[in-house]
Amino acid sequence: MTANGETSGDLPAVPTEAAPIENVTFDEIVVGQSASIARQLTVMDVELFATVSGNIDPVHLDAKFAADSRFQKVIGHGMWSGALISGVLGTRLPGAGTVYAGQDLRFRRPVGLGDVITATVTVREKQADKNIVVFDCLCTNQDGEVVVTGAAEVVAPTRKVRRAAHALPQIQMIRHDKHDALLRKCDGLEPVATAVAHPCDESSLKGAVEAAEAGLIDPILIGPAAKIRALAAAHGLDIARYRLMDVEHSHAAAAAAVALARNGEAEAVMKGSLHTDELMAEVVRKETGLRTSRRISHVFVMNVPTYPRALLITDAAINIYPTLEDKVHIVQNAIDLAKVLGVETPRVAILSAVETLNPKIATTLEAAALCKMADRGQITGGILDGPLAFDNAISAEAARIKGIKSPVSGQADILLVPDLEAGNMLAKQLSFLANADAAGIVLGARVPVILTSRADNVRTRLASCAVAALVAVARRPALALNAVAAPLAAPLAAE
Repeated sequence: MTANGETSGDLPAVPTEAAPIENVTFDEIVVGQSASIARQLTVMDVELFATVSGNIDPVHLDAKFAADSRFQKVIGHGMWSGALISGVLGTRLPGAGTVYAGQDLRFRRPVGLGDVITATVTVREKQADKNIVVFDCLCTNQDGEVVVTGAAEVVAPTRKVRRAAHALPQIQMIRHDKHDALLRKCDGLEPVATAVAHPCDESSLKGAVEAAEAGLIDPILIGPAAKIRALAAAHGLDIARYRLMDVEHSHAAAAAAVALARNGEAEAVMKGSLHTDELMAEVVRKETGLRTSRRISHVFVMNVPTYPRALLITDAAINIYPTLEDKVHIVQNAIDLAKVLGVETPRVAILSAVETLNPKIATTLEAAALCKMADRGQITGGILDGPLAFDNAISAEAARIKGIKSPVSGQADILLVPDLEAGNMLAKQLSFLANADAAGIVLGARVPVILTSRADNVRTRLASCAVAALVAVARRPALALNAVAAPLAAPLAAE
């Protein structure tokens, strides 16, 4: 008997699309006849059962909680085993057309993750006047230990059925645990002093307060003080413990936030309710801004449920039509961020519409140049490949079918997009069509810049602050060694 569902006697295997279902009618059933199915309990089974049943007892879902429980481990719901019995009755014996009349179960021992449970039903008696069949029910684990006993009563079908099995939908679990893991990376870190420019609407002020309460930032709220206090009072936000800098309007708030970062009072800058261009104009200002020798660029950190690792998409918010020289800085910024996030050797897919060099498509030539620059040490710390179409970048199978041998295909950590429009559409498609969690940060300046949006949910705002905090902390040793600012970078294409 296997975890995929073996059977006893000469009955057909558990129905699949390739194996049609066939029931056993009341007249065909004999006392002592039995059937079984087996299944291994997985985390997905537990989560799906909790979702459908509404039973979210943490003993089934929280390993830390379960460790202090009676059984000292996560266990499956008792009725998950009961559902296997239902599966035997409804698909094997008697099968199609069976009507459940009653069930009595006794749970003898817990079922843990990884246990293989075999559910067996055996005919105890038949009641011809109502076509009722009573079954003894037994569930055992892979060691032969009894986990469930009981009895079931059904009304057996009288009409023979043989038909193709019904095709079931595919199930995709949409989790947010990758963003949770990102937040856990900040456990134990001191909150990062963050200049919040003009938090003068509910979303931006609440985002700053939530990040502070999560221990990610120590906000310096910059804007019209009376307006910020009134807004906090109106929405029940306690800002008494945070520094409040009174300035007249959003332009002054942006300038003040950048000045605090420039003089070392803030290790990060966070956008409030002012326009992105207004804040970034102060960040890139030649005399008083936060420029370094690097081109300033934006990175989306995307956690996509159907992809096994975080995807960094760059640049989808700052550089509109970056040149080859710009892309050197953009990809280096992303590689450095990936390392901060724990990727030892980031793999960079340089995207284009095709995976072959085409002189008529400039981005394919730029991709080849970037790869060669990496070979010559002009870009460091990562593995680059391109041009790659999107499918080849994220799917090793797609690359195999097309005969592409790549150290990046199917393992990409970073997607370098051709331009802002392509990147912005890609990031939003992943968010709205693939249920991806996103975080965003601006790099290449003296401090990380957090660009939040009014459409961002709490998870996105916190994750963006977590990324900024990790970057700020990682930069501290370098700042201690080099107190002199690096040369100014070229102006942004979007200026």
